[in-house]
Amino acid sequence: MKKIAVSIILLMFICSVHAQIKQVSVLTKKPVQYAKVEMSIRLVETWENPYLQEDAALDMLIVAPSGKKLTLPCYYESGESGSESTWKVRFAPQETGAYRCSFILTKSGKEISVSKSVTFKAAKSERDGFLHTKDYWALQFDSGKPFRGIGENICWESRTTDDSRFFKELHEQPKYNYDYLLPLLANSGGNFFRTWMCSWNLPIDRKRNFNNGRYAPSDEYYNPSAVKRFDQMINLCDSLQLYVMLTLGQGDSQVGGAAFFTDEGAIAKYKNRLRFIVARWGYSTSIAMWEFFNEVDNVQFRNANNPIDGKLIVQWHDEMSTYLKQIDPYEHIVTTSISHRDIEGLNSVPDIDINQKHIYRNTAGMRQQIMKYVNEFSKPYIIGEFSFEWDWSKNFNDFAEDMDIDFKRGLWYGMFAPTPVLPMSWWWEFFENRGLMTCFKGVREINDKMLAAGKGSFEIIPVEAGNMEAYGVQCGKTIFVYLFNNKREPLITDLVIKVATGKSYQGQIFDPSTCKYQDVTLYGDILVKDVKMGAKNEIVYIFTQK
Repeated sequence: MKKIAVSIILLMFICSVHAQIKQVSVLTKKPVQYAKVEMSIRLVETWENPYLQEDAALDMLIVAPSGKKLTLPCYYESGESGSESTWKVRFAPQETGAYRCSFILTKSGKEISVSKSVTFKAAKSERDGFLHTKDYWALQFDSGKPFRGIGENICWESRTTDDSRFFKELHEQPKYNYDYLLPLLANSGGNFFRTWMCSWNLPIDRKRNFNNGRYAPSDEYYNPSAVKRFDQMINLCDSLQLYVMLTLGQGDSQVGGAAFFTDEGAIAKYKNRLRFIVARWGYSTSIAMWEFFNEVDNVQFRNANNPIDGKLIVQWHDEMSTYLKQIDPYEHIVTTSISHRDIEGLNSVPDIDINQKHIYRNTAGMRQQIMKYVNEFSKPYIIGEFSFEWDWSKNFNDFAEDMDIDFKRGLWYGMFAPTPVLPMSWWWEFFENRGLMTCFKGVREINDKMLAAGKGSFEIIPVEAGNMEAYGVQCGKTIFVYLFNNKREPLITDLVIKVATGKSYQGQIFDPSTCKYQDVTLYGDILVKDVKMGAKNEIVYIFTQK
């Protein structure tokens, strides 16, 4: 009995030696509000895999200046099991003032070691912070400033081998990378884009066979070259003030079909993946949204003869969105997307903040689709992809003019619809090659005027313009009207704003193609006579109270 007691005491001593947090260092010399504060933690612990929270997990416990308590996951950096290892945490303070934090190490869900408290002060910055939902029309920063996303899909960098029938050479051009496309988007007026994590782009949990020379094979649990490229992309976004919808995807899961949504091992693996992503990149204010799936209905019907039960997909999203909200102290927006088939219950998952659909060959119907879903589910709605054509087996050059016109009007339809991110076009290489990136300039200019005039408030107003398409929005005391001549011949008509304002206005025409303004004569309250529009042309009217 005495030997057993001695053995137990010795075992407890060994565990206490091997499970301890030795040192916490604040690496950022001058912490600033909404910017990355990096810390290094040295500890000793045993594990089989330090990336699995059920094996070993380190969390940062934070007390903000206001007294608010937060928890942020940390991530493993280097070191061997049983020896001293280095872990990191990246934290973005949302408040100014003195922070107090400590670190807790858990193993198999049990607390093993807690560090002493460390403190730092965050100075005030001019940054606006993280984006959150505001209403159907706009998002809102921590600062209260309203925001609407303007941009496109830039879902991956050029691949080594592209599968396009007619644009293989174009798509394989090395210049189509983040370093070229993101500055071009930002300099053209864009402020938002969507990008994927997949086997050929940011493949953090893939070992080899990337179809992309940017990544090196590795047997590490998370691929170092992909993690490094992810860091570079986020740093570039931060420097350009670009905001990204990050499509997380399934990862390099070994479990497919319905089992992906139900298997306990697959679910635990995905939660660990989310934990690592939040720990490593959640600090970035440039991450506007986490998107779980690209077109989850296509995953559902991958086997058309045996589709996955939609209830399993909804349950998975419910569980994962709840978990993601628990580990993300910044409360990033959460979304997912479908192609064209609704999954019953998916639009009503409580912790999915924004619903999303992709629309091709029906750009004219996008506004109606947005308003339908907003009214039915009382959540903001986004068109995450759109274009005149989705079928990559066709030669877009045969109908390039139609592709161009569709690209432009899709942005303007979104501007005049209750959506916080304007519809995002697909085929970024094709449109860049045709010089369409300049189209974002005019859209951004009117967007900024709308936000400034209404301080983020929007109200649809009725307008008429004969056979032209006409959409009106009032922001504060300013009225904006978009006209589009969808005919193949010029049109002349009167523009009538059907609002009894009783106010006096001055009017301007804005030409999106040149970004130039021209004064316009008004009759009565707001009536513009003999509006002349060329075939497939568009203009914007701005009516400001005198």
